[in-house]
Amino acid sequence: MYVGLQIPSFKCPGGTAAIRPLLKEVVTRAEEAGFYSFWVMDHFYQIQGLFGETYTDPMMECYTTLGYLAGLTERAYLGVLVTGVIYRYPSILLKTVNTLDILSGGRAYFGIGAAWYEQEARGFGVPFPALAERFELLEETLKLAKALWASDQTAFEGKHVVAPAVTNNPRPLSQPHPRVMVGGSGPKKTMRLVAQYADACNISERFGRERMQQTLDALKGHCESVGRDYATVEKTSLSTVHLSGGDTAASVRARLKDLAAMGFTHAIVNLPDLYELRPLEVFAKEIIPAVAEF
Repeated sequence: MYVGLQIPSFKCPGGTAAIRPLLKEVVTRAEEAGFYSFWVMDHFYQIQGLFGETYTDPMMECYTTLGYLAGLTERAYLGVLVTGVIYRYPSILLKTVNTLDILSGGRAYFGIGAAWYEQEARGFGVPFPALAERFELLEETLKLAKALWASDQTAFEGKHVVAPAVTNNPRPLSQPHPRVMVGGSGPKKTMRLVAQYADACNISERFGRERMQQTLDALKGHCESVGRDYATVEKTSLSTVHLSGGDTAASVRARLKDLAAMGFTHAIVNLPDLYELRPLEVFAKEIIPAVAEF
């Protein structure tokens, strides 16, 4: 099992001026510790209640942040967990992902989802259509990505997306393209999109084991319906690990072993005490080497 690190909070000691140097220290130490991937959220408001924070707490734009992380690292994969489909025009979004992939040396994931944070969208003046329309836009974006990454130029016309002459120059370095991750756990729509278009899914551990298993079962069913090998989908999870709270290295290993038994191969964690840096040492010495055997 691989272990990834999500960085969802930029409320760090020292305030705004400390964000840049502290992020540098975090990701360089984390890459040395053996973390397989780094992830940031696509939000402009902080998630209310996350680690006790409020919506006015610091939040960085995701793709700019990943560009910075790309220049600091050499091995870890980089992605947004996940991009809200409503925030950027799809063809421009794909150019952004191509750029990240090239400048990171072929280490980009394309994480995408239907978006959910209505208060954030309204606050920033971004249209927030009904869920059914957001899913239509999500599917068209996935179709556009598939068409674009199969050629040097493509024309696309859908219900919501029209792009008469999108170029794919320069092409991304990842082969055959950056790995596509669809976030969410909806058994009907989301898992169908994963089966049809994605290389990876992401399911949050906060839903509990029963719902996680139900989601995987739904994905398996959709894979069978479209004639896809279920094993070809990378199953990633998202967990909160608080080593300064109630978690221990042993309890984390046990949790990740349970996830591996369910079929997850890539466990992404966020750490409320990340900026203390000590959790990275614990992962390096007591968790990552052990779970690599799962």
